[in-house]
Amino acid sequence: MSDGIRAMWMRGGTSKGGYFLASDLPADPAQRDAILLRIMGSPDPRQIDGMGGADPLTSKVAVVRRSDRAGVDVDYLFLQVFVDRAVVTDAQNCGNILAGVGPFAIERGLVAVQGDQTRLRIFMQNTGQLADVTVQTPAGRVTYAGDSAIDGVPGHAAPVEIVFQETAGSSCGALLPTGRAVDWVEGIACTLIDDGMPSVIMAAADFGLVGDEDPAELDAMTDLKTRIEAIRLKAGPMMNLGDVAAKSVPKMVLVSAARHGGTIMTRSFIPHVCHKAIGVLGAVSVGTACLLPEGPAAHIAQQGAGRERRLSIEHPTGEFTVLVRLDPEGAVLSAGVLRTARKLADGVVFA
Repeated sequence: MSDGIRAMWMRGGTSKGGYFLASDLPADPAQRDAILLRIMGSPDPRQIDGMGGADPLTSKVAVVRRSDRAGVDVDYLFLQVFVDRAVVTDAQNCGNILAGVGPFAIERGLVAVQGDQTRLRIFMQNTGQLADVTVQTPAGRVTYAGDSAIDGVPGHAAPVEIVFQETAGSSCGALLPTGRAVDWVEGIACTLIDDGMPSVIMAAADFGLVGDEDPAELDAMTDLKTRIEAIRLKAGPMMNLGDVAAKSVPKMVLVSAARHGGTIMTRSFIPHVCHKAIGVLGAVSVGTACLLPEGPAAHIAQQGAGRERRLSIEHPTGEFTVLVRLDPEGAVLSAGVLRTARKLADGVVFA
């Protein structure tokens, strides 16, 4: 790989990482992962010898290929490259990095421009989910400039609309893998849920917290993180995820009453560092938990009525609006979000 590997660096939603064509990386996962660790500069808390930004949110990879599935444009594999450990995992999806997949696929010629907007159907290999993504393509090319804003990202950019299909149970086999809205784990009432991102929802008050603490403050609470990890390790097998000691799922989410007129306040751990925002699919899972008849989120949430609802999921740097459509019985039919993306660099990287 001395000649370099073609890559595009992009911000997708509130994350950032490298986007690669599958054909530009080794087919063997072990060889691929070794190269990605070198590219990112892991394991090293600073990632000083690589492209990573010393944060889980900036040490991410999208591997994209033209799909051979009927009715699907591209396949997307998400890889989380750990910062301070020699680990690359495909155990989860990432809806933020997904926001850049459509623009990347168009820029690389995998999908033809359709007009002022180009719609793609993307198969997410990690979970077997489908997403319909709409990219702004005026004048026959991707534009990243626009008037849309998302919390956690400065400025404005072109909108990327994402509608998820069949998210319930995509990793765990069922929306509620235990069949219950409430499970008691290590003495804490939890909702074990998977609506695109396996998550454990817990009330912040049950840990003696207000719920709006700064992420850095929570990261410094060693005893708190030890308790949360103990719950995570027990919840993993209950969620059909097996031993999760070396996995990045399930995510652990503390919820409390909304502070700014939203539906609910969150502090999520990914899983060992408190997220400065919240992931796309994590927000979808929290939003769905708010609609359950019981559970920590359901008891706290302030929500509207009707079959189409806007759920404002508050997080440390703002809010994330999840658009949910329900069937007549109240089950979630689809969940959509609005994200933005921006191309940062295009060239070759070296391992």
